[in-house]
Amino acid sequence: MTAQPIVPGDLFARHQTIAGLRALADFLEANPGVPVNPFGWELSYHPHDTDEHEAAEVERIAALLDAVPVDERGAGGHYTASKTFGRITYKVVHVPARRMAAHEALMSYADVFEATAAQDAA
Repeated sequence: MTAQPIVPGDLFARHQTIAGLRALADFLEANPGVPVNPFGWELSYHPHDTDEHEAAEVERIAALLDAVPVDERGAGGHYTASKTFGRITYKVVHVPARRMAAHEALMSYADVFEATAAQDAA
């Protein structure tokens, strides 16, 4: 697999993300009264391109993470790779175009449905 070129705008976003994570860690360490999720946290990256390029991106990042991709596309799912650092997980997710289209079709009906008091009580 060939190395992806680094785009200057990407470097800025990357720097801001890393600086934000460090600032959050410092804040949480200095403020033990602020709760954290006891189950950890997940940082997800969703590439945006064609199905082929997104799948290749999952494989490229999986190699960097030293992780094995999980392929649930045949079951209508996603193609992912992840690595956990303590209770923090970095995850790359490819949502196949057909799965996204099915989700968007389903959500196109969302405005038609409204919960009633009886449904809320159930």
